[in-house]
Amino acid sequence: MSRKAVVLLSGGLDSATTLAIAKSDGFQLFALTFRYGQRHDVELAAAGKIAARIGVEEHLIMDIDMRTIGGSALTDDIAVPVFENANENEEIPVTYVPARNTIFLSFALAWAEVIPAYHIYIGVNAIDYSGYPDCRPEFIQAYEQMANLATKAGVEGKHVSICTPLIRLTKAEIIRRGVTLGVDYALTHSCYNPAANGRACGKCDSCILRKKGFAEAGIPDPTMYQ
Repeated sequence: MSRKAVVLLSGGLDSATTLAIAKSDGFQLFALTFRYGQRHDVELAAAGKIAARIGVEEHLIMDIDMRTIGGSALTDDIAVPVFENANENEEIPVTYVPARNTIFLSFALAWAEVIPAYHIYIGVNAIDYSGYPDCRPEFIQAYEQMANLATKAGVEGKHVSICTPLIRLTKAEIIRRGVTLGVDYALTHSCYNPAANGRACGKCDSCILRKKGFAEAGIPDPTMYQ
């Protein structure tokens, strides 16, 4: 029986690279994307294209209405801040969605039990990132411990692993790795505040980090910016 992995796929640069890495690791891929009340759906279309290009066994899009909670510029009527460089933002920005990775991983864990799969891939990064608390190694370690206490698989001794292949890589290193694996970054979408035509704003913290990554990697950025 082939090994199976659930991969969280947002449609962004990091999750696309993570999906490609999981494939290179020899897993049968089950991609999980969320329609969580985000203010734009460009990333959902991107996730579908990436899943089709890389090749997955199943791509599941789940609905969670986090807009009813709000508290984030991605789900509420809060302006997305703009920056001139990647070091300008020193605090956790308002684009942080409260408990998002905790919630997403919980759904991934439930699906993994059903498939069954004992590996869950998530493209969190703690080097070139926006400072979100649920992207740190401490969070992943704690979550994996909880997952093995809270599931039938864990109780039966079938260890569930939360795999974070990007967590200690710079954005440039992530991009270089993806290029070697054939990731088409023109299909990905990272912007928090895209225009009506889908073009990236080029000034939110996610766009700034993306630009910085391609520049440092010495690879042309295929993103269409406003």
